[in-house]
Amino acid sequence: MNTTRRSFVKKSIIASSVAAFSPNVLLATTRPVKEKLGVALVGLGYYSTDLIAPALLKTKHCELRGIVTGSPSKIPAWQEKYGIVDKNIYSYDNYEDIANNPDIDVIYVILPPSMHREYTVRGAETGKHMWCEKPMAPSAADCQAMIDACNKNKVGLSIGYRCQHDPNIQAYQKVVKEQKFGKVKMVTSAAGYVDGRTNHWKQSKAMGGGVMGDMGVYAIQGARLATGEEPISVRAQTYTTRPEIYHEVEESAAYILEFPSGARASCQSSFGINMNHLQVNYEKGWLKMEPQTGYGGNKGSMSDGTEIYTPVDRQQPLQLDDDALSIINKKPYLCPGEEGLRDIRVVEAVLKSGANGGCEVKL
Repeated sequence: MNTTRRSFVKKSIIASSVAAFSPNVLLATTRPVKEKLGVALVGLGYYSTDLIAPALLKTKHCELRGIVTGSPSKIPAWQEKYGIVDKNIYSYDNYEDIANNPDIDVIYVILPPSMHREYTVRGAETGKHMWCEKPMAPSAADCQAMIDACNKNKVGLSIGYRCQHDPNIQAYQKVVKEQKFGKVKMVTSAAGYVDGRTNHWKQSKAMGGGVMGDMGVYAIQGARLATGEEPISVRAQTYTTRPEIYHEVEESAAYILEFPSGARASCQSSFGINMNHLQVNYEKGWLKMEPQTGYGGNKGSMSDGTEIYTPVDRQQPLQLDDDALSIINKKPYLCPGEEGLRDIRVVEAVLKSGANGGCEVKL
């Protein structure tokens, strides 16, 4: 344990000797593809600890090989549980040294949203492929900078939209693609839960908090995937019922999205209300999902009696394997950086409308 901590401190002090540009671009384009990719997690909070790291044990095409943390005290437990060797442990200071490590093929950034841009850009410059948790970043400008950095360094960028890897979510996307019930007329999409924490990033404006970046993205995704379109305008109301907790950011939001076809979506997102459902009304029928964004067990039904339910224990292993296979097979990601950017553009429009009395904001 002490050796590990000394090693960590030593790595943190040594200045990175890695060239951040052309040598790593060359490495990214010439590196041989493995059958199983090594993943390094950046940030060891709840989502990494309780969901992504255990999910990596259930994958076929990737495995946990490294960690990046600012908390040396966490290292021994991670080494004991996952067999991570000393040389694959990094601090935020010597993060760039991952460029020299052939054990690591992918860097997965799981930090507060305000840190996503910095660590995705820095990670891309190592020549490693990048995965980033949602919300992608606090602003569309941040998202574009992340995309540009990955393109410049010829590495992939995928956003951790676990739900899009769920066969139950894919089932309702298929309905609109096949025009099973005709055109979409109206969507109702809601995602929320009661969060009583007072010192989490979700309550901090500086860290990228607020309901829209978190649960709002789920409600927006429900509407976007159900219509198969991108919204062209937004009207919104943002509010809080607990100003003692949500005094920097919005606790709840209600908003209307308009789509090019004329379809509308009524969306709700909240840190103060438990809700998780989707309803799509078509010209000739309807589809319902409840829950629509759970980690597993999402299910639904259609007006013709069709049931939507494929058992899924957890979506994260599906997400991780799908993204690993995209790298191995040199195929596009299901949820590339551009997908994250689309959502954050809508998030910004909702916040702008909510801050200006619900005025219409064009997209």
